[in-house]
Amino acid sequence: MAATATPEFSSSESSPAFSVKGKEALMDAVEDIVFGSIAGVAGKYIEYPFDTVKVRLQSQPDHLPLRYTGPLDCFKQSLRADGFLGLYRGISAPLVGAALETSSLFFWERVAREAFFKTGLYQRETPLPLSALWLTGAISGAFTSLVLTPVELVKCKIQVPAKASTDGMVHRAPTPLAVIREVFRHQGLRGFWNGQLGTLIRETGGCAAWFGSKETVTLLFRHLNSKNTLLSSPPLTPKRQNLSTTSSEGLAPLPLWQQALAGASAGMSYNFLFFPADTIKSRMQTVSVSSTAPAVKFWDEGLAIWRQYGLKGLYRGCGITVARSAPSSAFIFIIFDALKGRFHMS
Repeated sequence: MAATATPEFSSSESSPAFSVKGKEALMDAVEDIVFGSIAGVAGKYIEYPFDTVKVRLQSQPDHLPLRYTGPLDCFKQSLRADGFLGLYRGISAPLVGAALETSSLFFWERVAREAFFKTGLYQRETPLPLSALWLTGAISGAFTSLVLTPVELVKCKIQVPAKASTDGMVHRAPTPLAVIREVFRHQGLRGFWNGQLGTLIRETGGCAAWFGSKETVTLLFRHLNSKNTLLSSPPLTPKRQNLSTTSSEGLAPLPLWQQALAGASAGMSYNFLFFPADTIKSRMQTVSVSSTAPAVKFWDEGLAIWRQYGLKGLYRGCGITVARSAPSSAFIFIIFDALKGRFHMS
């Protein structure tokens, strides 16, 4: 998990001390939002072309022959039809979504940890166990899913390749504003949360793995480094030393390659474990909103994919998604940790 400072509240503290602690808590929350937004935007630029391919693979209809034989074929067809910039079609909404998602993840993860301390389940003086860190990640993902579903719905509708109309004309992909107007006109405000259950399942389980895997690998590296005097590092002494409530609290950052591996493991775990939920969500969100057919339910859509393609259909596009999530997640954590550490050392 990213190195984050934790506010320490105590009812026995005097008012001036509490005021200082309160200001630190507010500053920490602002840092999570700002630094998380920066890290999320950077990661989105890295992963977006791969995400476009993933959505196109996932959204292929059941009643027609598969348009793409695999990720490589989808890349080739997309480049041939739209060029390289076509893989970045509709990135404006996802950039906003990436900033909202990543900042929300770090913010709500902090809130979950603070709730554990306030309820007395854990003491501030000791690092949280890994089991608690997996749980705070799940809580963070559940809240973040509410923000993420509308953004992903717009993104998915833009990423699907344009189709020919009845007059034989192939129309350009819609803009984010055009998609928003269409969804609101046909389905109202509720339509923006179509596929929410899939996002909730993916984010709750996936973010537990995202934060939990990153901290598990980080803890493993610290354990290995402690046995090797050549790799071990002395504690830092910044102005505000408690940079984390995790196993990384108050310690110098890991070597860059170890940080990268820890972040990469987080991204791969997040995407692989709950990928079927994302596949079902993408299918639901790419259906035309002007269709007169009743809305398809999450479990019905999943069952339809299972009956026609089996488990392989639910994991269509998983390989390329896991591959692109490794560098993206590594960059997100490295950038976030670096910004937090640099700010606290200043």
